[in-house]
Amino acid sequence: MRPQSSYYIRHGKRLLDVALAAPALLLALPLLAGAAAVAAAGTGGRWLFRQARPGRDGQIFTLYKIQTMTDARDAAGTLLPDAARLRPWGRWLRRTSLDELPQLWNVLRGDLSLVGPRPLLPAYLPRYSATQARRHEVRPGLTGWAQVHGRNALSWEEKFALDVWYVDNASFWLDVQVLWRTVGRVLRGGGTDVAGEFLV
Repeated sequence: MRPQSSYYIRHGKRLLDVALAAPALLLALPLLAGAAAVAAAGTGGRWLFRQARPGRDGQIFTLYKIQTMTDARDAAGTLLPDAARLRPWGRWLRRTSLDELPQLWNVLRGDLSLVGPRPLLPAYLPRYSATQARRHEVRPGLTGWAQVHGRNALSWEEKFALDVWYVDNASFWLDVQVLWRTVGRVLRGGGTDVAGEFLV
């Protein structure tokens, strides 16, 4: 990690996160309430999705999202495949990235940063190479350098390489650039990948 990047990560990045996430969450409250109502109507009352994800240094935290899938099961009580449980209302929430709004709370809590490597599932932790594991030297992000450079068009190796590049080059202006590009993608309706999650 370069000295200037290390200084920004230690002293400036958290200030930027709070300064932007706090007013963004307040402004987004009506949208959040509307998205929650859509999810609750579609699932019979459940609107908040929680999932364990690894944060900085691999520490596990609870990630929050708007629920976008039902709990539909087969005759044996087994959950149906994701595609069968993702209804049109859930696809819409994902396409508009409204399902990601609760993660602004994760940012305020310090679990996430606005910009950083996207947090994957804990099951991936043992699979990283020593270099790839460096993506956990910083807080994971609501969006990231890899996400504005192709997302699902990239291989996992390419995504991880971009994540590590970000760790070594993080700066205020780089974060501003990523956020600007992310807003453009979301407004164009291109905020989700084939799995329906901007995160990945």
